[in-house]
Amino acid sequence: MQILTKRLLLWFLAVVFLLLIPLLAMQFTSEVQWDFVDFTIMGAVLFGIGLAYELIARRSQKTTYRLAFGIGLLGAFLLFWVNAAVGIIGNEGQTANLLYGAVFVVGLVGALVSRFKARGMYYTLIVAAIVQMLVPVTALFIWPPPATSWSPSVMGVFVLSGFFALIFLLSGLLFKKASIRE
Repeated sequence: MQILTKRLLLWFLAVVFLLLIPLLAMQFTSEVQWDFVDFTIMGAVLFGIGLAYELIARRSQKTTYRLAFGIGLLGAFLLFWVNAAVGIIGNEGQTANLLYGAVFVVGLVGALVSRFKARGMYYTLIVAAIVQMLVPVTALFIWPPPATSWSPSVMGVFVLSGFFALIFLLSGLLFKKASIRE
């Protein structure tokens, strides 16, 4: 238990250090404009990722499982960050961006149903990658341009969604490798 406490303290210090970056940037440029809520949300998300990693990934002795879990968490964090900060479809205020919440639901439900077992996580991450790519397809039918801004372009949205899907696929494939002799 003492080891976990030390590791969580390290995560806390890492989060504080990371939050110092935008705080310092705000002193030198008007491009970064965070308020208390921004710092609180980002701090909670970053610490939550560290806590999840420590509680779940550390239960496995397999490096491949830990790597897969870390990459999956990283992909989910980056998806959250990009979508909340600037939006993927148009800007962060576009209703279409809420559809990306389905990726998080798939990940959470799949992880819980599979009890974080590598084989189940493999299927979960594959489904998450598919849902990731279905979001812009669905949004294109519901909110076609020019009804909704698709900046930088429809193709750009699909490329960015593909980037996140590849992260989830990589994580899933690593989970598949970790599931051998599970």
